[in-house]
Amino acid sequence: MPPTRESGEVSPASDAAALAALERQLRAEREHWRTLLELNNAVVTMRDLASLLAAISPSLQQIVTHDDASLFLVQPGSQQLGLHAISPLAERWTEELTSAVRPDSEPFATWLRERRTVDMDYERFDWTGREGIGRNLAAAGVKRACFTPLATVRGILGFLVMNRRSGIPFTPEELRRGSEAAAQIALAVENALAFGEIATLKDRLAHENIYLEEEIRGAQHFGEIVGESRALRRILDQVQTVASTDAAVLLLGETGTGKELIARAVHGASERKGRALVAVNCATSPAGLLESEWFGHEKGAFTGAVGQKVGRFELAHQGTLFLDEIGDVPLELQAKLLRVLQEREIERLGSTRTLRVDFRLIAATNRDLEAMVRDREFRQDLYYRLNVFPIRIPPLRERPEDIPPLVLYFVQRFAKRLRRPIESVSRESMDVLCRWSWPGNVRELQNVVERAVILSRGRVLTVSRAEFESSAPLPTEPVTLQDAERDHIIRALEQTGWVIGGPHGAAARLGLKRTSLVSTMRRLGVTRPKPRAGGSATTG
Repeated sequence: MPPTRESGEVSPASDAAALAALERQLRAEREHWRTLLELNNAVVTMRDLASLLAAISPSLQQIVTHDDASLFLVQPGSQQLGLHAISPLAERWTEELTSAVRPDSEPFATWLRERRTVDMDYERFDWTGREGIGRNLAAAGVKRACFTPLATVRGILGFLVMNRRSGIPFTPEELRRGSEAAAQIALAVENALAFGEIATLKDRLAHENIYLEEEIRGAQHFGEIVGESRALRRILDQVQTVASTDAAVLLLGETGTGKELIARAVHGASERKGRALVAVNCATSPAGLLESEWFGHEKGAFTGAVGQKVGRFELAHQGTLFLDEIGDVPLELQAKLLRVLQEREIERLGSTRTLRVDFRLIAATNRDLEAMVRDREFRQDLYYRLNVFPIRIPPLRERPEDIPPLVLYFVQRFAKRLRRPIESVSRESMDVLCRWSWPGNVRELQNVVERAVILSRGRVLTVSRAEFESSAPLPTEPVTLQDAERDHIIRALEQTGWVIGGPHGAAARLGLKRTSLVSTMRRLGVTRPKPRAGGSATTG
């Protein structure tokens, strides 16, 4: 009889099967590491997210079998997710998942915190409060998912989701491999985001430099704030008080009073002085162009948009935004401006990507915003948002003691620039300048002095008295803006026989609505004189 094997011995056939199984396992393991290396090589050099996503899909499919995959990345500074589809088969419901799933909601918060890769059964998952997503998943035929956190030593970036329609569970081996692939993807995503942030900062810095160069070339600089009047000292005290805060500032005053100079003083005394003060004149562009100026636009957003443009609101990020002539913003844009001021978010024209902006707001106007609110020409909610800390800048006629130092300052400045040997101002010329009412304020004074520097011969500046003889000198007591407004209205009423409304009434002559004129008359205390005996009265 042939010899028999003792109990516990393994037959050659069993040895061969075990060896074949071990070889298959080793080949599979080698294939896995080879594919993982290919994935690493494919993504390690990718510096932008779009190229990275395109490189992930082929290798990822070899590592874990799935039907579609998506990355969900946590948006900086929030708990909102941004969707980045990897596979072209990703369904639309994945977009809805970004609003229904939050990294701080359970069980996702625990999975992310513990960096746990999970075989997620969509059909048994508790979709309470998110029933719409569950129905969409069922309608799409998606039954299971491999949920894998994207984590690096610096923190959680988001998660990778690989979906299956077959309903076959992901094995522990597949979960392990998915986790290893996610670790490589997370490092590549972190690098791509870092390079993207650097590129964005470099681009913004380049735009800021261009903007600042344009400001230096084109701005009208008054230099330091010149003057020692009580009114000016009061303004500077207000500037010092509000500068250390981030409160919105509303500068009110006539044209030419130096509102932008005060805005720069607020910015220069604030903690944001290391970043740019970006000025936007709201009166210089039509509504369509103004919106592009504010928010920027993408290439092809509208006819003539041949390239991407960074908006002024984006340029002002971490700095100060100065909106000059805010009263001229069209009514249809005021709602958009209010939303930006409330949400601190913008979207470039032609883009769906939301950008967070952080700036300190300073607005200025020479118009009566309260009257515009009453006339429904300016949004009341926007007015309240702007009018946190109002500063009224008095006209030059209310601070005549500041005229001599301003004259001397401008003479010195323009004499140096124009290479004129002027050293002083004649007493007669200074007297003429001090007695003028300066309806154009400091800007008018600047222009007059510059012209006089050009025309003067010798070392003493003189001005032509003929330029100022058409106007009466200033009265002994300064005339306030309210007095001037009252006199102007009374003259119009007298010229129209105190008829307020109608095509030939005072309101039409003044370019106002009848209701606005009546409201202003009530505010200023303007009433019609009592008619003489036997006279008649006509009103509109």
